[in-house]
Amino acid sequence: MRPTRGQTGAVAVEFAMLVPVLVLLVGLVVGGARTWLARSAVEQAAAAAARGASQARTPAQAQRTAAHLASAQAAVGGLRCDRWALDVDARVLAGPPGQPGEVAATVTCEVPLADVLVPGWPGAITVQCRATAVVDRYRGRQ
Repeated sequence: MRPTRGQTGAVAVEFAMLVPVLVLLVGLVVGGARTWLARSAVEQAAAAAARGASQARTPAQAQRTAAHLASAQAAVGGLRCDRWALDVDARVLAGPPGQPGEVAATVTCEVPLADVLVPGWPGAITVQCRATAVVDRYRGRQ
């Protein structure tokens, strides 16, 4: 079947109009997936850091343990950050045994989005999660 006169090249024009829309759609999916995966990995890293810090006996040991576990969990989760920060609040470990309390860990990750082809998107999005873990009241402390 031959195209009628005046319709030659219509498919090429339709394709040229559709390509930018498809590229934008793929960019939105990739950017959204990257942000969602980073959020999940940051939540898991904060939870691991808080759990590990709650088992320590001193605030300094809690900081070291939390940093090690958070970075290990981020590596397992495939987290890609431009900037990474961990803040551990383990002041309760400085007190005497018998006092209730909890240790908190906050993980902040700046997720890069500059390579995603979506006009108007920022170059990076900051994802932050906080997790807490209860310190055993009768656990020995130093």
